[in-house]
Amino acid sequence: MEHKSYRACIFDLDGTLADTLHSIAHFGNRTLEAFGLPSIDIMEYRLLVGNGADLLMRRMLKRVGADLPEEEIRRFRAEYDRRYAADPLDLVGAYPGVPEGLVRQHDRGVRMAVLSNKPDDMTRAIVAGLYPGIFDAVHGQRKGIPTKPDPTALLALAAELGVPPRETLYVGDSGVDMDAGRNAGMDTCGVLWGFRTQEELIAHGAKYLAGDPGRLMKIIEKQ
Repeated sequence: MEHKSYRACIFDLDGTLADTLHSIAHFGNRTLEAFGLPSIDIMEYRLLVGNGADLLMRRMLKRVGADLPEEEIRRFRAEYDRRYAADPLDLVGAYPGVPEGLVRQHDRGVRMAVLSNKPDDMTRAIVAGLYPGIFDAVHGQRKGIPTKPDPTALLALAAELGVPPRETLYVGDSGVDMDAGRNAGMDTCGVLWGFRTQEELIAHGAKYLAGDPGRLMKIIEKQ
């Protein structure tokens, strides 16, 4: 018999729970400038993010035509991390309607967690700032654990929540998220207010699409 609602819900962070595009672009461009490189248009960062900070750095450098040796790329990443970690909530906000919806699910007893490809310390700082007391577990990119779309971290989170993958919904805004959820045996919901397109979400097998937080809450509740 099908459950009346999902027992657990795991969320991506950037573009799903937190509007971080201007923040990522700000710290990315300040880092580029520190290395004497040109800035990238804010909207272009929509296509650069999603696979973790290491790939973000390489995509940024490729975009501006900078061919740096590996040692310089490590310095570039360290500079970006230093700037970001100093104020991870700068230019960050929650999407309208999302906090209220999460409180509703929390009060209903749905187990909830966050899994991001953003570095773990920054992920935790942003979630604590925007959604204190809401989530049962929060994880970002951690050493030794593969990033999404590998399902390892998602499956570990489901186990931590005590809910089987088949009773867990994974919510994100990108094809990477949809692939991760499918790889973990979870139903997936693509949100349309994030960084990527509806076409990308459909192409990567999203089971549901949510155009607004109200629709997302109904999907969680299987209404």
